[in-house]
Amino acid sequence: MPDLSYETSLQSRGLRWVAGIDEAGRGPLAGPVAAAAVILPRGFTCAGLDDSKKLSARKREQLYEQITAHSEILWAVAIADREEIDRLNILRATHLAMRRAAGALVTPPDHCLIDGLSC
Repeated sequence: MPDLSYETSLQSRGLRWVAGIDEAGRGPLAGPVAAAAVILPRGFTCAGLDDSKKLSARKREQLYEQITAHSEILWAVAIADREEIDRLNILRATHLAMRRAAGALVTPPDHCLIDGLSC
């Protein structure tokens, strides 16, 4: 079960802005790959927040509304399009989308926690 041990360790070392980054869309045969970067305020909790693949579409939509409406949550979404996937390969295109999402955050992260293979 995921916990906040990584975030707590990083924050104890003075890193304030810790972003979580994940992708969606690596499975389809065509189309873009998307990545989201999120910085949650310290102490933030959200009942039901889990791996999106474990949630119903309705629950994902409810959580999206709750998270994006919260004024202290920083978030950004970015894509790498199919031409970039063809040129770079899916893994490098995923990394590109992740870098774009992190770079689009209003406050640059001090550290990024990435679900999956790192850049």
